[in-house]
Amino acid sequence: MAEADDPKVTLLGRVKEKLIERKQEWAREGRLLTGTWASPEQRLPPGQRLVRDWPVLDLGVQPNVPLSHFRLDLDGAVENKARLSWEAFLALPQVESVSDMHCVTQWSRYDNHWKGVAAHTLVALVNPTAEVRHVIFHSHDGYTTNVRLDQFDQPDVFLVHQWEGKPIPRQHGGPLRILIPRLYLWKSAKWIRRIEFAVADRPGFWEVRGYHNNADPWLEERYG
Repeated sequence: MAEADDPKVTLLGRVKEKLIERKQEWAREGRLLTGTWASPEQRLPPGQRLVRDWPVLDLGVQPNVPLSHFRLDLDGAVENKARLSWEAFLALPQVESVSDMHCVTQWSRYDNHWKGVAAHTLVALVNPTAEVRHVIFHSHDGYTTNVRLDQFDQPDVFLVHQWEGKPIPRQHGGPLRILIPRLYLWKSAKWIRRIEFAVADRPGFWEVRGYHNNADPWLEERYG
C-alpha cells in the first residue's frame, strides 16, 4: 500500500490541516489579545496564565531522531560551516540554566531547569559574516522559524537537551531544541536539525500564517 493510500497517514494529514487552520483563525480573530503591554520586570506577560505541567503542542508529527543518526548543520553566510554529530555536540561547553517559558496559546511555566550549549558558543564556532542579520531554524518535521541574530546571540539562549535533569522527551522536541525565553515558544524550534545564518529575513511556518515576526510576549506580539 502506498503511503498516500494509508488510512492512518490520511487521517494524520486531516488532523494536521484542522490544527493549522484553527490556529490561523486565532490569528485572524486576534484570539487571546488583551491589548496591553508590560515590562519584562513583570514576570508574567499580558494575557498569560501559569501552569505546572508542560503542555504538548506540535503539528501532529513527533519525529524520532536516533542519537546514532543525529546531525546538526550550522551553515549559511558563515566563515566556518559545521556538521555536528551527537558526540561532537556534547563535546562543546555545556551550561545549565533556569528560565521561564511563554507559549502563544496563553500558558506560561516558571523556573525550568535546562542543560545545553549556549548560542554564543555556536555563533563563535561558525563566525557569521558581517552581513548576517537573521537566523533561520529548520526542524526534522519540516517546521521553520526565524529570529534576528541579535535575538539569538543572547546569554539566555541555548540549544537544550535536558529539562529538569533528564533528556528532553520526544514530544517536547528531544533530543535537541532551541530555547529563546524572551520570545513566545513557537520561536524555540523543536527537533532542530539545521541552523542557517542568513543575510535576509525569511519568515517561517507560523509567521507566514498570521503570527508575529518578532514574538515578544511582553508586547503581546502574538499575531502580525
